[in-house]
Amino acid sequence: MTTYDRLPGDAARAVDEIAAAVGSVPEAELDAIAGELLAARRVACYAPGREGLALRGLVMRLFHAGLDAHYAGEMTCPAVGKGDVVVLSCGPGRLSTVEALAGVAVRAGARVLYLTAQPRNPPAGRADRVVRIRAQTMADDRDSTAVLPMGSAYEIALFVLADLITNRVRAHRSEPAEMSRSRHTNLE
Repeated sequence: MTTYDRLPGDAARAVDEIAAAVGSVPEAELDAIAGELLAARRVACYAPGREGLALRGLVMRLFHAGLDAHYAGEMTCPAVGKGDVVVLSCGPGRLSTVEALAGVAVRAGARVLYLTAQPRNPPAGRADRVVRIRAQTMADDRDSTAVLPMGSAYEIALFVLADLITNRVRAHRSEPAEMSRSRHTNLE
């Protein structure tokens, strides 16, 4: 019996919801995302709300892995253009800030990598790559029997997927773990 098998009912269901969301993104897709990030001159990320926390985590890990990664809206985020990748996440889709940033990225010549649970909602049509994470969001949570509210499964899955993507980036760069550690802040 594993620790997971001993989880109480709601906890086991919550872990199942997260596992299903993480598992909905094929390994080949994770490899392709890592390839796009590795090929980019610069990476900029943005997502609203709690998804934004997950993408800030991705920025931090990509920086540790040696990539030039930034979070949109921070005053240190440089302009994007040709050769850059803008990673946007909007689980439910159709949020004006994300749509506007996709438009800016496209006009500047950057590639757009879009993570969402609703691949038919804008700004998916403007993205160069759309990655569907199958999880409940506020776009489809009415009358739901899910344990995790609103878009929690999507948001938590995004945290896990960010590390799985970063692991692929680090493996491709073949740097020792000490290189990543050396890029970690000592101002904590």
